[in-house]
Amino acid sequence: MTGSTTHEFSGAHKHQQQPTDRRPLVISGPSGVGKGTLYNRLFAAHPDTFTLSVSHTTRAPRAGEEHGTHYFFVPMAEFEELIAKDGFVEHAKFGSNRYGTSKKTIEEQTAKGRVVVLDIEMEGVKQIKASGINARYVFIKPPSFEALEQRLRGRGTETEEAVGKRLAQAKVELEYADTPGVHDIQIVNDDLDKAYKELEDYVYKS
Repeated sequence: MTGSTTHEFSGAHKHQQQPTDRRPLVISGPSGVGKGTLYNRLFAAHPDTFTLSVSHTTRAPRAGEEHGTHYFFVPMAEFEELIAKDGFVEHAKFGSNRYGTSKKTIEEQTAKGRVVVLDIEMEGVKQIKASGINARYVFIKPPSFEALEQRLRGRGTETEEAVGKRLAQAKVELEYADTPGVHDIQIVNDDLDKAYKELEDYVYKS
């Protein structure tokens, strides 16, 4: 076995493919903190183990988006019918559009043997906790508020007003995350490799 092959299996692949704890994994954190980068790395290392929960939305698909892959695109009436039937573990309204995570989606993926990962913002975390769904809660933190501000401004893709709104929301989310008992673990994303190892070790701990 060559040195490079040995190295490949010495990191992420040292874990068994299936975690002992198979509850849904709720990952939250402020915009720009790198949540997606971390859980996508988890998916790449364990492609048959995890799946990202696909949300329902009432907004129209954007170019390149597919129904059932990026979102379940549904009419407002259908979305509101699901709310009435208590079909969501969490849902929210942004502008004129609604977004939500259905209980059925989580149940179906869990039944297939997948660990469901939910990328959820703060209000969604509160709703999932209130729903009684048994899940694990991970919060991804920036090394500092200043570092988060630099990351958001460094994107160069948003207006000053939009960045200001994200930063204001980040302050609220960071304060909420420090409430005792809200999250099972907080991971500081200062060094990506270190943060990923913390996430993977937590997910696979027995």
